[in-house]
Amino acid sequence: MVHTPLGVGILGFGGLGQAMARMLRAKQEMRWIAVADKQGYAYRPAGLELDACQAAYAQGSVGHLEPVGVMSTQSIADLVAQAPEVEGYFLALPNLPNTFMAEVARQFIASGWRGVLVDALKRTSAVEQLLGLQDDLRQAGITYLTGCGATPGLLTAAAALAAQSYEEVLAVTITFGVGIANWEAYRATIREDIAHLPGYSVERAMGLSDAEVEALLDQTGGLLKLEHMEHADDILLELAGVCPRDRVTVGGVVDTRNPKKPLSTHVKLTGRTFEGRVSTHIFTLGDETSMAANVCGPALGYLKAGRRLWCQGHCGLLTSADVMPQFVR
Repeated sequence: MVHTPLGVGILGFGGLGQAMARMLRAKQEMRWIAVADKQGYAYRPAGLELDACQAAYAQGSVGHLEPVGVMSTQSIADLVAQAPEVEGYFLALPNLPNTFMAEVARQFIASGWRGVLVDALKRTSAVEQLLGLQDDLRQAGITYLTGCGATPGLLTAAAALAAQSYEEVLAVTITFGVGIANWEAYRATIREDIAHLPGYSVERAMGLSDAEVEALLDQTGGLLKLEHMEHADDILLELAGVCPRDRVTVGGVVDTRNPKKPLSTHVKLTGRTFEGRVSTHIFTLGDETSMAANVCGPALGYLKAGRRLWCQGHCGLLTSADVMPQFVR
């Protein structure tokens, strides 16, 4: 039986958006047909070409892509209205300000569009805002999966699975190492990380110029050392019934000048078995896998799983700890 590839859109075309487009090139079950950035959008049902979109983006926006690009001051709303064949979107958007992802969700609800949305949201407070939209998403016919990147996402799901060995989960510790050769390829992501540093907030990180970010990185030798982050793994595991959120700790190191990871990314889950023994599971990601691979791969897997649920009539808000991603061929 021949299946028509799932029409996929990408909102945001920075580092993660372009990485997702690159990953989709190798997939037979999905076709990348739509993209939007701040200044415009492009839509082609037969499929978009990454090189051409990157060239247009280098001119200021994918809206410059001839002949299918459109410049727009409300690119997301316009794309959704003009691209009926998009069945699922990956939201590769920076959550700056912290209300932004919920605002995007409201745009989709108001648009009348029906389908699957997947994000790689980081902050607990941002997920809490989406929880307030559960009923609206359900009534709108939207299946929204949140926290579906690496952490939250891949490591959250691993923790939820590892928890099954135990009668009680005592602690979950997620430690990540990220290496990128050039921070400017992931400007929004780095600003979100800076917002977790002592003395910084989302608002302050948003207000930093590129020169100020460079100066900060010069002071730290290019390293961002993050501890006790406000990371949504805690609320996702609490919602899944794994453990209270105060037992979840997330931190890591980001090297903005070296593609090699400064440390191995892993999740460590400690629990007590029904026999009364205390033990620890550790799941470690291969050092050779990049941040982009560990974010975009799971997000695609959750998009496929979300599509199956949507077709079965299951709409509303779900998380990476609620369902298993499906591998996209």
